[in-house]
Amino acid sequence: MKVLLVFTALLAAVFSRTTFEGDQVVRITPKDEAQIIRIQEMIEFEHLQLDVWLELTTQPGHPIDIHVPFGSLQAVKAFLESNGIQYSIMIKDLQRLLDEEAIQTKRSRIMGQPRNTDSFNYAAYHKLDEIYSWMDMLVNENPTLASKIEIGRSYEKRPLYVLKFSTGGSGRPAIWLDMGIHSREWVTQASGIWMAKKIATDYGRDASLTSILNKMDIFIEIVTNPDGYSYTHTNNRMWRKTRSINAGSSCVGVDPNRNWDAGFGGAGASGNPCTETYRGPFAHSESEVKAIVDFVKSHGNFKEFISIHSYSQMLLYPYGYIRTPVPNQDELHTLSTKAVSALSSLYGTKYRYGSIIDTIYQASGGTIDWTYNQGIKYSFSFELRDTGRYGFILPANQIIPTAAETWLAVMTLMEHARDHPY
Repeated sequence: MKVLLVFTALLAAVFSRTTFEGDQVVRITPKDEAQIIRIQEMIEFEHLQLDVWLELTTQPGHPIDIHVPFGSLQAVKAFLESNGIQYSIMIKDLQRLLDEEAIQTKRSRIMGQPRNTDSFNYAAYHKLDEIYSWMDMLVNENPTLASKIEIGRSYEKRPLYVLKFSTGGSGRPAIWLDMGIHSREWVTQASGIWMAKKIATDYGRDASLTSILNKMDIFIEIVTNPDGYSYTHTNNRMWRKTRSINAGSSCVGVDPNRNWDAGFGGAGASGNPCTETYRGPFAHSESEVKAIVDFVKSHGNFKEFISIHSYSQMLLYPYGYIRTPVPNQDELHTLSTKAVSALSSLYGTKYRYGSIIDTIYQASGGTIDWTYNQGIKYSFSFELRDTGRYGFILPANQIIPTAAETWLAVMTLMEHARDHPY
């Protein structure tokens, strides 16, 4: 009887998981504003169930990546061809790529539970409970440097944990890093784990990091959207949003990077709960966002805020919701140039950089626009690897290289915050 129950549970898990057999990721490159308008019209055809991976800009020549379900492929390609819109296939069979990722992830777990943070597999993607257990190990191994803080609860009542690295003292200036606000961007959570371990390992050994921590605290929220992240492991690998219930709609979730009180409800966010960029019913409606808002406000002394996303290899600063330059834009641009140069020095990875609205697209309700408006003038957002070959399904063998090169840029940003108090 017990075996039967286990088998039934496994079958239920298999059949409840969203699959993507034959789905493709198509890269579309509009040549003019007329084609941009036509592409936007296509995206809004709800029956096509298109999932935008790399969002549409207002600038002709900039590509947009769209995940197209198998059943919509013929219609989408016919639409593009009839309108003379150029496209190419970036991922020919999405499910095949996901199957390869699942095999790699399963193999990494055969090794069993790590005894300590040194034996943890940093070149693998991990489930939420594994990440939380790793946090406990890191804190236990570094009790005078690291602590774990619960800043709130998610919609589904999961704890929202933040790692704090501090050498003591109260009210010290601080730096914030978060990852995984969009749950399917797995390389960000994995990079956050690597970076936290790097901080614990390098304090007292690396002179620059040591000097930062001797003056400032560092806070890292590795899994900013735990409900969504858990859902990507159990039901739908491509899930982006939170898991909150939307009144009057059968569609679940809010885009937590459109939910901040910075131009909330403006261009670049949707009022439709069924879209990937749904802004939510009101600013800070999502408990995952509200927890950070309350923590940042109560702390009152954050000097730098870094939010890490994927993909497209960019380093961005405010604003996204308006075209007005921020007062210290020249400083942010010069610093971005230096940070991107440091990142590229390791493997030659090329990054674009600039303000959100000028570099990618207009987007309202974004994280770093809100933090900048709170007086955190060193507010940045990364878009990590790659540029579309794998997109959100970045192979696990790229986790450590991605984290290591990004760390060089992060260190450049943190050193500037240390050396330019305000």
